[in-house]
Amino acid sequence: MSNMDAPFGGLSAHENDVWARFWAMQMQLPTSLDAQLKRDAGVTYFEFQALLKISDSKHNSRRMTDLSEATSMSLSHLSRVVTRLEKKGLVVRIPDPNDGRSTFAALTPTGEKTVQEALPGHVAEMRRVFFDNLSESELDLLTGVFSRVNSALVAEPGLSSVAAQPAKVDAA
Repeated sequence: MSNMDAPFGGLSAHENDVWARFWAMQMQLPTSLDAQLKRDAGVTYFEFQALLKISDSKHNSRRMTDLSEATSMSLSHLSRVVTRLEKKGLVVRIPDPNDGRSTFAALTPTGEKTVQEALPGHVAEMRRVFFDNLSESELDLLTGVFSRVNSALVAEPGLSSVAAQPAKVDAA
C-alpha cells in the first residue's frame, strides 16, 4: 500500500489530528493578535512585528535587509509594510551614508510611542490566547518542538535563518 492509499494521504489519524489543530492555531493566532493591534494601536500584526524589530535595534533603526530576515518577511513584503508605516508617520527610510545600495528603516517618535503603548496590550493578548493555556512543562516541551521544526525549516535552501532564533518581546 502506498502512502497515498493510507488514510489522510499518508498521515496517521493521530498525525492528521495534530496537523489539523496546528493549522487552525497558526491561522487563528495571527488573526487574534492582528485584531488586538488594529484596535489598540491602528497597526496590523505584520506592521507591529516590523516596528518591534526596529525598536529592538541600536538607534531604533535597522537595515531593510536585516529587518527582512528578523521578521521572516520577504524584502518585497517588508517594503510594502514599511511603506504603510511611513504613510502612518511611524517609520522613515534613511539611505545608508556608507552604502548607497542600502536603506535603513527608522522609527519616528510617533513610532516609538506606538510600540511602547501597544506592547502591554499585545503581550496581554499573547498571554490570553497562548501562554495562559500552557503549563511550564508544556512551554518547555514546545520550546524543544519548535526548535527542532525551525531547524528543519532553515535547513531548506532559500529559507530565512531567523526561524531558529527566538524573538524577544518585553512588556516593560
